[in-house]
Amino acid sequence: MSTRLRPVLCLAAAGLATVAGCESTSGTLPEPVTPPSAPAPVPAPRPAELRLDGIDPCTLFTEAQLDELKITEQPEPLPADNQREGPTCSLPVAKGEPHYTYYVEAITGADLEAWVTGDRRNGSKITEPRQVERFPALTHHGRGSSPSDCETLVGVAAGQTLRVQLYPVTRGAFDQRQLCELSAGAAALAVKTLGSRG
Repeated sequence: MSTRLRPVLCLAAAGLATVAGCESTSGTLPEPVTPPSAPAPVPAPRPAELRLDGIDPCTLFTEAQLDELKITEQPEPLPADNQREGPTCSLPVAKGEPHYTYYVEAITGADLEAWVTGDRRNGSKITEPRQVERFPALTHHGRGSSPSDCETLVGVAAGQTLRVQLYPVTRGAFDQRQLCELSAGAAALAVKTLGSRG
């Protein structure tokens, strides 16, 4: 061990217990302590405030963007009793294989921090920071070897989050990385449209 690190370790230990073993005479070093796992950090600040108040998520994609996403049916708002936290739009890819659906949701009552340290934090999910069109974002999905979906959460404004979930109808067609990249790609298009409204 570097002699520069040994005093630091001794000082850190002094507040917790007697430091009898810091200057070891046996030449052996203490076992390294594994720090507890920390939640994913929230990414860098957003470049602008893109408010979601009154936004219909079905209007966040141009015709060209719908073609790019291979959407095969008209985007359709989910009924109010089938929404989670805000207006939600269903965008299906239903011709040919595989079949899958994007769900785009305008959440006006939660910031990204809610999924990192707040009431939406879920230890059974993997939450990783990323950027979407220079906006802070999170990739959020379940653990395990059989991926079921992936969400991209974009902090578009203070206290507001754009959620884009990709749900595969055809099972086994995508691995987890592919689900998350498709979700992030759709989120990037929605943020572009939102930003173009100024």
